[in-house]
Amino acid sequence: ECIFNLNDGSFRCPNTQQGWSPFTTWTRGLAWAILGFAEELEFLETVPAAELDAACAGLSWPERWQPRGRRGRAGARLETALVTAATATASHYLGTCCADGVPMWDDGAPNLQRLGDYRNRPAEPFNEWEPVDSSAAAIAAQGLLRLGNFLQRHGDDDRWGARLRQAGLTIAATLFDEPYLSTRPKHQGLLLHSVYHRPNGWDYVAPGQKVPNGESSIWGDYHARELALLLLREARGEKYLTFFDAVGG
Repeated sequence: ECIFNLNDGSFRCPNTQQGWSPFTTWTRGLAWAILGFAEELEFLETVPAAELDAACAGLSWPERWQPRGRRGRAGARLETALVTAATATASHYLGTCCADGVPMWDDGAPNLQRLGDYRNRPAEPFNEWEPVDSSAAAIAAQGLLRLGNFLQRHGDDDRWGARLRQAGLTIAATLFDEPYLSTRPKHQGLLLHSVYHRPNGWDYVAPGQKVPNGESSIWGDYHARELALLLLREARGEKYLTFFDAVGG
């Protein structure tokens, strides 16, 4: 997150609440950014070009955000800004997560160096040094699938869109199996190895363990269900749900 000047809106400095530091990346926040940008792009597809251009007409844009071809100049720059942000966050996630798509809770957590080349191995939720965050993976997987679909629908570098889709599918395959999918009848959660608030120490550490693992969170379970529904409807050839069309009409 960032701190802005309340008087003129200018950027002041980075900050964090649930991450390790202002200069590292809390991966659940990163995952929500990926998904949020992708869903905004899906929504903008439904807005008539003239209406979007009128809404954006008074805004100023950096010249590097060159207009994309499907809108007028103002609307195109908004779309370009969102695509730029979405692809930047997706690229960062894929560059810092483990090989199976599950991230550590923060990409600059203090003991990551003790895990060696963890990015080129499947995540290890029972390691002794830093927790993984399966809820971040569930959120990111949905964002990667939606963004990949958007890019492929509009012919924007089909290889990149295909890569994002494959990454989302890889994460889903990881999460919907042990050790992430809960199979214990007495456990009330669905998706295991989620983290809540590491800096505040709000996560349960089981006896014999050194870091939080083995527990679920409401947002992890919610996004796991939403990811599963997206994949199910896609496999059936049905329109998948969006926040602005929740009945899938």
